[in-house]
Amino acid sequence: MLNDRRNVVAEKSVAFSLSIIRFTEVLEQDRKFVIAKQLLRSATSIGANIFEAQNAESKADFVHKMKLAAKEASETEYWLLLCEKSESYPFDPALACHLEELIRILSRIITTAKR
Repeated sequence: MLNDRRNVVAEKSVAFSLSIIRFTEVLEQDRKFVIAKQLLRSATSIGANIFEAQNAESKADFVHKMKLAAKEASETEYWLLLCEKSESYPFDPALACHLEELIRILSRIITTAKR
């Protein structure tokens, strides 16, 4: 993102993280601290791993960091699912859609980079 080339997955991960920050603030206002903390950690870690991958030492390191981002995305999916299924928790379906898009992009990047 600091160079002239547009990095779509990095941009989308930052936008997703910012949305998650806003959502976890709502969870905290509702005193849902445990889920808020877990969700905030896993969701923001997606972008952190994507950013780390931009400076990978090798192709294998790049794939590894992108796989870590995908694992964090899976964990984030779990926490969002708990919010969705729980009657006493708020849920934003837009977050789930945004996350699905990130997962699809990460999957394509990993598959392409492995070739």
